[in-house]
Amino acid sequence: MNRTARAFWIGSPGRGEIRDVALPDPAEGEVVVRSLYSGVSRGTETLVFRGGVPESQHAVMRAPFQEGDFPAPVKYGYLNVGVVEEGPRELTGRTVFSLFPHQTRFVVPASAVTVVPDPVPAGRAVLAGTVETAVNALWDAAPLVGDRIAVVGGGMVGCSVAALLRRFPGVRVQLVDADPARARTAEALGVGFASPRRRWAVATWSCTPAPPSKGSPGPWNC
Repeated sequence: MNRTARAFWIGSPGRGEIRDVALPDPAEGEVVVRSLYSGVSRGTETLVFRGGVPESQHAVMRAPFQEGDFPAPVKYGYLNVGVVEEGPRELTGRTVFSLFPHQTRFVVPASAVTVVPDPVPAGRAVLAGTVETAVNALWDAAPLVGDRIAVVGGGMVGCSVAALLRRFPGVRVQLVDADPARARTAEALGVGFASPRRRWAVATWSCTPAPPSKGSPGPWNC
């Protein structure tokens, strides 16, 4: 088995580089994963790449398998989907998600990977970490049935939050973003959209007609 890999490092703020990495032999309870997809968190990783992480946040923003320290050199990232090449029989050959940086192959504890269900495409599973963030946001916000909610920002996290809120009964969701093109995304998610760059908003609430009254159409339940 090839025990080498290639990894993306931030050599200095604003400068990335590819480094060769020698992998250790997996110990008992560890797995060797070959990467299929490695997702980039546009906001967080742009901040890291530019060397803009405040010193007060160095410990808080440290990724689970980060190497190096802020601002650089540092190997950063936390959205990976790969295939287990070596490890326990029940994991070998399975597609898994892990919080590993951008690297072609790596060794981690078996407990650090989560099996991706067969019906879920590997490319979509790379968003698992983003959806987890969205779930945490909803736990904190504690939305209620019938709430009217504006989600500001149509990036990965914002769209994940909107998609989850869309499943709450009676909740009206509006995605707000400076980019009018995000209206298509909002439409695909089945939520409303508003942009400060235009003076109108698109509403796509999920509504059903109420029973008619005295031969005339009834009101809409939204």
